[in-house]
Amino acid sequence: MTRAAVRPELLRWARERAGFDDIEELFGRFPKLAAWEAGDAQPTLKQLEGFAHAVHVPFGYLFLTEPPDEPLPIPDFRTHDGRAVRRASPDLLDMLYACQERQGWYREFSLTVRAPESGFVGSATLDRSPQEVAAEMARVMGFDVAARAACRTWEEALRLFIGQADKIGVLVMVSGVVLSNNRRTLDPEEFRGFALADKRAPLIFVNGTDTKSGQMFTLAHELAHLWLGASAVSDASGAPLTGYRREEVWCNAVAAELLVPLTALRPVLQPSEPLEQSLQRLSKHFKVSTLVVLRRLLDAGALSQAAFDRAWASERARLRELAQAGGSGGDFYRTTLSRVSRRFARAIVESTLEGQTLYRDAFRMLGVSKTETFNNIGREVGVMG
Repeated sequence: MTRAAVRPELLRWARERAGFDDIEELFGRFPKLAAWEAGDAQPTLKQLEGFAHAVHVPFGYLFLTEPPDEPLPIPDFRTHDGRAVRRASPDLLDMLYACQERQGWYREFSLTVRAPESGFVGSATLDRSPQEVAAEMARVMGFDVAARAACRTWEEALRLFIGQADKIGVLVMVSGVVLSNNRRTLDPEEFRGFALADKRAPLIFVNGTDTKSGQMFTLAHELAHLWLGASAVSDASGAPLTGYRREEVWCNAVAAELLVPLTALRPVLQPSEPLEQSLQRLSKHFKVSTLVVLRRLLDAGALSQAAFDRAWASERARLRELAQAGGSGGDFYRTTLSRVSRRFARAIVESTLEGQTLYRDAFRMLGVSKTETFNNIGREVGVMG
């Protein structure tokens, strides 16, 4: 029986990298893990392969002499309780690499079909006012507050928003799991989304495990990043933000103004209305979270800073309780098509049918394994009859 000469520190690194801080969490599958990490025993190659699969680490990494440095390939603007997040999970890294591969493919496809570049990418600077840029974004996308208010549900409003971004050339990918693995759920506490800026293949990924109103704000926030021409991974929540990176403060302000313009908010304010009722009414009207409404009430001067701070803390606590109870989740936009965007799916199906892309590559980037699923996607995007 062949034993794998693997360094104990590599095993500990791989376990902790996957979020298993307590070794007992893996004892059921690997009863000798403690001995392996202590250097008192070595796993077989088969056991090591199983361990690599369980902690989502490339098998070859475990034979290195020391843990590799895995910096995020794009700027990291995430914070948690005001502190920078130092280590990215395998889930975030795998989604980033997958989206970079899709973006690279689409960029080449765009060149092949001689599609024009997206003029809005990189068209803004931090010196421009968020109000001015938000108005420009609304004009370019045809983003209309009244049309969104007319949507019956948050899901419908989100679908409308994604469609508007798609029409201007943005690849919007929404998923709550890594690729098509439903056992690897993405954690919105780690990241809510990221933007990959490129004039030919601008891409936004939105964490689908977040609430629909949260996804709405993430999409708006990441669109602001594209307008700056800046790739980044974010966990924006709609807060006014002080003491954070200038880019995040600016993108949050743009997103808030795009979703809830002060010119649209002020006419519908009711000064005598209790705050709790205002939050629910305005949240439903603008199809945004109550936290975004609070932020805009502060911006409009309808709340003092002290009142805002109290209400913000209370509302965050309430929403966290709802999330823990499973009340803010949902499985909307979990299909293969939404995970890769209609624009990308249509392009890769066309290219594959024309013989320009191998089926195996198309299957991998779409996250499918069956020809039937591929054909159904083709029919859904209007490429196949």
